[in-house]
This record gives sequence, structure tokens and C-alpha cells, in this order.
Amino acid sequence: MYKLRYEEAVESVWDSLPDAARAELDDVLPVVCKDPWGRTEPRSEDDPRDVRRTLTLKHTTLALLIMDGPPVQRVYIRHIDYLG
Repeated sequence: MYKLRYEEAVESVWDSLPDAARAELDDVLPVVCKDPWGRTEPRSEDDPRDVRRTLTLKHTTLALLIMDGPPVQRVYIRHIDYLG
């Protein structure tokens, strides 16, 4: 399982989201950490193994960075966009 990481600015955005959006993130992020390649989309159409990934949900879109170099396996949330 990949470890989830994010900076304080991302945490502030997450905390400011409406309840439904926060609950959606709480539910989906453990699933993403189990299979980040299968649950996200590459930002680049040219390379399906691009470490820069996008997760699009009902309320939010997340920009992610997948670190997959043993022993480091991490999912970094780089940015959260609230879709309204």
C-alpha cells in the first residue's frame, strides 16, 4: 500500500471543502493508495505510466504524483480543485 502525503496548503483546501466533498475524498483515497495506477489517469496521453496523475471525482479533481521506487511508494496530493 502506498503512503499518502500532502502539504499544509493542500490540507487547508481539504479542510475547507463542503462535507460531501470531504467525505468523497475520505472514501476514495484509501482505494487510490492501494492501486494508484488503476484508480487514476495519466496527465500525459503519450505515457500511461506517467507519474503525474489526475483523479477526477464528483466534487473535486486532484493532481497527484506517484512515487514508485522501492522502498518509497507514495501518493502525493499536489493540488485539489473544488468543482462546485
